[in-house]
Amino acid sequence: MTALHVDWTRCRGRGLCTELLAGRLARDEWGYPITTDGSGTRDVPVRPDELDAARDAVAMCPLQALRLTSD
Repeated sequence: MTALHVDWTRCRGRGLCTELLAGRLARDEWGYPITTDGSGTRDVPVRPDELDAARDAVAMCPLQALRLTSD
């Protein structure tokens, strides 16, 4: 399984990742990414059809707060 790991210590809530992965990520009241399923996890599962968008989010994050992981 591939997952998008969010490093909240680096994130500044710019929201680009939530636009690219709107099906998986939303923004909390301060603009930080949260999972749309409400699990509160920092590792968001990414389906194969979302992998390109997840790669874009990692590449475009201005603070390098995202990375892809796999089991």
